[in-house]
Amino acid sequence: MIGKTISHYQILEKLGEGGMGVVYKAQDTKLDRIVALKFLPKHLLCDSEAKVRFEHEAKAASALNHTNITTIHEIDEVEGECFICMEYVEGKSIKELIKEKTSSIEEILKITIQIAEGLNAAHRKGIVHRDIKSDNIMLTEEGLVKIMDFGLAKLKGVSKLTKTGTTLGTMQYMSPEQVQGIEVDQRSDIFSFGVVLYEMITGQLPFKGEHEAAILYSIVNETPEPLARFKPNVPEGLQRIIDKALEKNRDMRYQNVDDLRIDLTKERKELEMSGVFAPIGKPQPSIAVLPFTNLSADKEQDYFCDGMAEEIINALTQVEGLHVVARTSAFFFRGKEIDIREIGRKLNVGAVLEGSVRKAGNRLRITAQLVNVTDGYHLWSERYDREMEDIFAIQEEISLSIVDKLKVKLLKEEKAKLVKRYTDDPEAYSLYLKGRYFWYRRYEGGLQKGIECFQQAIDQDPLYALAYVGIADCYNQFGLWSFLHPKEAYPKAKVACAKALEIDDTLAEAYASLGWIKMFYDWAWAEAEKAYKRAIELNPNYATVHYYYGLYLGAIGRGIEAIAEAKKSVDLDPLCLVHNAVLGFELYCKRQFDEAIEQLQKTLEMDSNFAVTCFFLGLSYMGKERWEEAIASLKKFASLWQGSPFPIGFLGFAYGMSGQKDEATSMLDQLSKLSQQRYVSSFYKALIYAGLGKKDQAFEYLYKAHVERESWMVSLKVAPFMDTLRSDPRYEALIKKMGLEK
Repeated sequence: MIGKTISHYQILEKLGEGGMGVVYKAQDTKLDRIVALKFLPKHLLCDSEAKVRFEHEAKAASALNHTNITTIHEIDEVEGECFICMEYVEGKSIKELIKEKTSSIEEILKITIQIAEGLNAAHRKGIVHRDIKSDNIMLTEEGLVKIMDFGLAKLKGVSKLTKTGTTLGTMQYMSPEQVQGIEVDQRSDIFSFGVVLYEMITGQLPFKGEHEAAILYSIVNETPEPLARFKPNVPEGLQRIIDKALEKNRDMRYQNVDDLRIDLTKERKELEMSGVFAPIGKPQPSIAVLPFTNLSADKEQDYFCDGMAEEIINALTQVEGLHVVARTSAFFFRGKEIDIREIGRKLNVGAVLEGSVRKAGNRLRITAQLVNVTDGYHLWSERYDREMEDIFAIQEEISLSIVDKLKVKLLKEEKAKLVKRYTDDPEAYSLYLKGRYFWYRRYEGGLQKGIECFQQAIDQDPLYALAYVGIADCYNQFGLWSFLHPKEAYPKAKVACAKALEIDDTLAEAYASLGWIKMFYDWAWAEAEKAYKRAIELNPNYATVHYYYGLYLGAIGRGIEAIAEAKKSVDLDPLCLVHNAVLGFELYCKRQFDEAIEQLQKTLEMDSNFAVTCFFLGLSYMGKERWEEAIASLKKFASLWQGSPFPIGFLGFAYGMSGQKDEATSMLDQLSKLSQQRYVSSFYKALIYAGLGKKDQAFEYLYKAHVERESWMVSLKVAPFMDTLRSDPRYEALIKKMGLEK
C-alpha cells in the first residue's frame, strides 16, 4: 500500500493494525493535510457483519465533536478498499507511556480528567465505547488526550451487531457484565476507565491470570491489590475513586462519567492546595515571582515594582528545566493577605520569590527573598542599596541567585539570555515598564497611555526593541476592538514591529505581534503561522503566543488544535483571565457550547467584571439559543465598555435573533449616532441586519467591512454567529476573498 493513492489520499506509511483494521498515515492531496486511513482487512471485505461494524465505527465517532475524541472525516469504498479517513494523531498511546516512564500523579490526573471529558461527550450522545483500554487512548505531544477506535461502540437506537451472550472487547479491561455477555451501558465504560487509571498509577493491570478463564474469574470475583502495594505515596482519594469505578455491582459504581470527572478534578485541586502534588521521581524545580511591594512615598511607582518582577519572570522562562509561573497568575495574589506557603501551594510551585522596592529620586532600596514553600524557610535573601543605573545588575543578580539556589543547571546560551539587556538606559527602562503597566489594563485610555510611554522610551533609547513591540501590541488591540480604524491602527503596528525585528530578530514577543498583524489585518495565513511558530520556537513558555496561535488555528478551521493551544496558554498562566476566556471562545467556535459556558463561568468566578468573558459567554448562550441569558451577558459587556460600538453590534444581533426587532433597530440607531463621533465598523451593522433577517443589507455591510479590513472578518469561516448567512452563495464568495476557503 505504501506509495499508492486511494481516492485523493496518498499512502505514506503503516501505523499499525488490529483485528478490525489496518491503519496508515496518508497525505490528503485535495486539502493538503496529513490524515490517518483505517482499512477493513481484505479477508473481512466479504464478511457482512464485519463490514457493518466498520461502518458503525465511522458513524459512532463522526456523531461526536469533541477535543478529546478523534475526528472522523469520511468513510468511503474505492477500488474494493473500504476505509475510514480520520484525524492523524501524532503522539503515543497510554500503553506506550506506561511502558516508557512512571508518570507523576499530576500528569495522571491531567490525562484522566481529559479521558473523562471525552467519554462524557460520547455518553451524552448515547454512545458506549465498549473497548476503553490504554491502547485506544493517545496522548499528543501537546498533552492532548484522544480517545480512538469506536469499532465496538454501542449506539443508542441502533440494533445489536452481535448476538446476545457474545463478548467483544479486550478481556483485561472488560466490566463484569461485559465478560458475562450481559447488556451493557455507560457504566461498563466507567469500569474499563477505572482499569486504565489503575494501570497508569501502578504499571499493573488490576485483573490478571495465566489464561482467559482465570482473568474472567478475577474480574467477576476478585478485588484488585491496593494501590499502596505498588506506589506507597498515592493519595487515599485516588484509591477511593478507583474502588468506586471498579465496583462489581454496576448499581454501586459511578452512574455517569461526569461524576467521576468531578471527583478527579476535586482530587487534583485538593492536592494542589495541600502541596503534596509530588511526582513519583525527582520533581521539576519551579517558582512563582510575586509582584514586588511598593514602599515608595509615590504610589504611582507600582508600575516599576510590577515591571521588575515581570522582567525577572521573563528572564527565568529562558532556563530549560525550570517551571516559571506566568505573570498574570503570579500577580493574582497582589494585595491579598495569604501566607506565602499557601500561595506556593495554590500555584503548585516549590519556591516563591517576594520582594519590595523603595524608590526616592535616583536611589533604590530593593529587598528580595526566595522562600521554600514546603517549610516556609528562606532559601536566599538579599538587600540592595543602589543607584537607579544599577537596576539591570540587580535583576541579573537576583535571577542568577534563584537559578543557583534551585540547583538548576544553566547552559552557556541560557545564561546569555538570562542576563540579556534590551537597553542600558534606566530612564528608557522605567518608561517601558510604565507602558507595560498601562498595556495590561487593556482599556482604550490605558492603551493610549501605553503608546505614549513606549514612545518616550524610544525617544530616550531609539534602539530599545521591546518598546517598539509595546507600541505594536497597543495598536493591534486598537485594531481588534475598533478603537481606531484598522487601516489606521495596523499599519502603525506593522511599522513598530518591523523596527523591533530590525533591531533584534530573536524577540519572541515581536514575532507574536507580527503573527497577529499578518492574521487580523493582512489575512496572510501562511505568513501568520510562520511568525507564530517562530515565536514559540524562541520562547515556548511565552503563554500569550499560544493563545494568539490558537486564535489563528481556530479561524482557519483547525478547531481541535486551536483548543489545544488555548489550553496550553492556560496551563502556562492558569489564572490569566484573557487566556481562560479565549479557551471558552475556542470551545464556542468548535460548537461545544456546554463546555464553553462551563469554562467561561469558571472565568467569571475569578473576576465577574472582566468584559471579554461576558462577551464570549453571551456568544455561547446564543449558540444554545438561550436568548435571555445571552442578552443579559451582552448587556453587562456593554455596560463595562460604555461608549464602545463593539458590544452594541453583538447586542443588536442577539435582539434580532430573539425576535426583539424594535430593540435591534434601536441598536442600529445608536451605531449611527456613534459614527458621527468615532469610527464604527460596518461589521456591527452587518451583524444587526443578519439578526433581523435582512440579508441584502447584511451583505452590503459585510463587503464594506471587508474593504475596511475589519479584524473580526477572520471569524467568518467558523463563527456560529454567522450561521444565519452561511447558506447564501455571497457568503462563500466572501470567505474565498479572504483566502479561507480551504
